Amino acid sequence: MNLKRLPSQVVASVFLLMLSTLLLSLEGCKKSQSDIGKLAAKESGNKIFKELDADILAERVKAAIANDKQLRNPGFTASFYAAKNYEPVLITKFLADSGIQKASLIVARVSAHGLSPEMFRLQKLSNLLSKLYDKESVRNLEDAYSLIADLEITSSAAFTDYSNALQFGIISPRRIYAQYYTATKRPDSLSFRKVFETKSLTAFLDSIQPQGKPYQLMQAALAEKASAPGMSAEETEKILKVNLERLRWQNKPKERKYVFVNIPDFSLQVIEQDKVALAMKVCVGEGRNNNAATPLVEYNENDLQKDRPFNRETPQLSSLIHSVQVNPIWNIPESIATNEITKEASKDRYYLANNNIDVFYKGRKVEDPEAIDWSAPDAGKTYTFKQQPGDDNSLGKIKFLFDNQSSVYLHDTPAKAAFALPVRAVSHGCVRVEKPLELALALFGTGRKLEKIKTEMSSENPKAETIVLDTKVPVYLSYQTCWLDAQTGKLRFAKDIYGLDAVLMTYLERI
Repeated sequence: MNLKRLPSQVVASVFLLMLSTLLLSLEGCKKSQSDIGKLAAKESGNKIFKELDADILAERVKAAIANDKQLRNPGFTASFYAAKNYEPVLITKFLADSGIQKASLIVARVSAHGLSPEMFRLQKLSNLLSKLYDKESVRNLEDAYSLIADLEITSSAAFTDYSNALQFGIISPRRIYAQYYTATKRPDSLSFRKVFETKSLTAFLDSIQPQGKPYQLMQAALAEKASAPGMSAEETEKILKVNLERLRWQNKPKERKYVFVNIPDFSLQVIEQDKVALAMKVCVGEGRNNNAATPLVEYNENDLQKDRPFNRETPQLSSLIHSVQVNPIWNIPESIATNEITKEASKDRYYLANNNIDVFYKGRKVEDPEAIDWSAPDAGKTYTFKQQPGDDNSLGKIKFLFDNQSSVYLHDTPAKAAFALPVRAVSHGCVRVEKPLELALALFGTGRKLEKIKTEMSSENPKAETIVLDTKVPVYLSYQTCWLDAQTGKLRFAKDIYGLDAVLMTYLERI
């Protein structure tokens, strides 16, 4: 609006209207804050609360936020209350009829989720509520200001932390795992505000309880103090707690069709419309401690910032399978070249030729690799190595490709005997699949491309060829040591081959 073009009387009227609107807004806000004293007095039976001044109370709430160094979401908290002029929103909406007290009783049952009630300041909240209803604890106006401000921020922390925990999990997996590349949604300002915006706090807290069957079965096993096969009740309890936390992470497949690898179970499933369309064994990357399960005791890495994985562990990730390479060429990583290939070549001059491995120097193929001194310490870095297609190629006859920063993929293998092992953590990080042709069928379906794959895989003159999927298929490499068996409907357990349960448990216990 261009006020300069309007008559002076009209301008004056506009300003008066704007001013009155602003004053009404401020008065409404102040009225809301002033009514808190009446509400607290009515609820507690203590008349001292009626003397609360809205402006002073707002300053006390602001100071309570600034002085609370244990807030898990200080930024969200400060921003929300600043926008509300530091009004005690939760007390205003939910103190009547013991609303906050009833909500705290729901949070008090959080041990059923494998979490400690003390994560949510329940003892402090209980003490503050007791003081509110005890006239001897609030004898003067200073006590009243302190109690209301403290009760508001403690309630805010308890209920928003509980809401976030049940909907997103307590711990961010990206923060604690060095090799975690799965998209995982975390709490944001919108999810934070839901506690304050709901009409019924108890109904909201009830509504966010996880409802999936795997979660409920784990809760039941936790309550029954069950013992998994070969595990003590104490160890089983910890395994249940960390896997309940994993189920709370918002990283679950939602697609109609996807490939799911459970690393500690050494298994792969193709899921279509929530049903298992294909299942097979896999071999995954070798774990720390020679694949011995790390006991679920405190993880004691220096500074406890992230776990330190063994360099052959298969990472947790999600991506899209976009193509396959039939009769693949294996570009041998430098680490394997240094630690294995050159050592074997130094012992057997014909090792490279016998294993169909070509050697390159600055991009050009070396014609006489037998003449190289492979015992030199830098040989694995000086030269590059490619294993050509064939029956002895370490990637077998086909590999399944998806973009990821760890350079891992699913692939066939000539070493079929490994699938009979009970512990199949034997690879350098990639995932070896037991039934590669069946996996190709599940991804491509019948038709020209599948027939091309079959023909090339059985060719006596194998050549590398890439075949692109018409529709990309999601793939998840996950880590679950307890899960629901789709066939039996019961929980199954696996050993913590990478020690990732121990890492997660330590963080949960230190909150």
